[in-house]
Amino acid sequence: MEARPSGSYVRHVPLQPSTDATETAALFPSVFLGGFECSCQRLEDGRRLDLVASTQHDLFARQDYARLRGLGMGAARDGISWVAAERRAGQYDFSRAGRILQAAKAERVQVIWDLMHFGWPDHVDVFSTAFPGQLARYAGAFARFLASEHDGPPCFVPINEMSYLSWAGGDVRCMNPFECARGDELKAQLVLASIHAMEAIWDVLPRARFLQPEPLINIVPAPHQPKTWRRVECDNLYQYQSWDMLCGRVWPSLGGAPKYLDIIGVNYYPDNQFMIDGTTIEHGDARYRAFSDMLLDTWQRYQRPMIVAETGCEGQSRASWLRYIGNECSTALQAGCELHGVTLYPVLDHPGWLDDRHCENGLWGYADEHGERAIHLPLAAELNRQAELLDAARRDMLSRRCLISA
Repeated sequence: MEARPSGSYVRHVPLQPSTDATETAALFPSVFLGGFECSCQRLEDGRRLDLVASTQHDLFARQDYARLRGLGMGAARDGISWVAAERRAGQYDFSRAGRILQAAKAERVQVIWDLMHFGWPDHVDVFSTAFPGQLARYAGAFARFLASEHDGPPCFVPINEMSYLSWAGGDVRCMNPFECARGDELKAQLVLASIHAMEAIWDVLPRARFLQPEPLINIVPAPHQPKTWRRVECDNLYQYQSWDMLCGRVWPSLGGAPKYLDIIGVNYYPDNQFMIDGTTIEHGDARYRAFSDMLLDTWQRYQRPMIVAETGCEGQSRASWLRYIGNECSTALQAGCELHGVTLYPVLDHPGWLDDRHCENGLWGYADEHGERAIHLPLAAELNRQAELLDAARRDMLSRRCLISA
């Protein structure tokens, strides 16, 4: 049998860590963040998703943010929707984003703004040479809108999950743009557009911060298929490729540089470990890698501030999943990982992408006519318990980094 690779996929010298003392402060006012589903892609049958509207978050943003604050969450990921903001080429309407912004300000919630969460306007061709400039113009327009409304340095996600979108939409046809064997081309386009968008925002808001979320995965080979070990190592390393492109380690023709890899976001769900045939490796399986080890691998590879940008699960396992994630994050923090927060994603139940089924994966359910939402009490109780533990672990990590920087 061929020699198997180790469980770690760290292959590069870390980027030069910052020695600026300001980098030892917490990035967000709370260790837990809320995440609002904001996908707006077009499905293969032609339907267009709008999860902000489907969850009625656009109507009840003030109540939703008040609920976050009530459980101690002072920050959230939320989405603008490029589709809603640019219905005609070059004409921008940020009125919906403005209402969400005002709600967040009123409830004192810091927002991470997703600029492109799986969807783009119909007049945009993601493979066109015009695409990076189109995203940059939209990003710059929103930055100018935000400049007159926002206090403090804002934070953005230029494009959510570039590696996943490239695979799903460019290789296996399960997501827009429903192409095959164009994943590398699509990934290069997305990274180039992300760089253009960041520069456009910095032109307006020089202190802006950027979060780059990608799924953290572990692909496990079948023991009776020894030749898949080489393929598995390659596929596992692909999870880092967008980050490597952004910081200039690979594909330097795209113009990547360390400054473009600011805050690393890792998205992690119960099905993020699987065999090469797609079979999920369940937590408790001997082949299952500890999430803390995966966090530490990523930290050691890049030496950049990190958050868990998405995590959660569906049904009655929501509280037990958060308990596992919280314990693993505490372990990673104690081992030196600069982890600044955990985003519960999503915080609102939503209709399924393909079948409109009620996905019970939120902290709160569907809204009634007055904007009231039933809370999932076991998850709320676990959130409260984990917040206390993780906040202490985060403070300890930041204190140790202060001593190192001094």
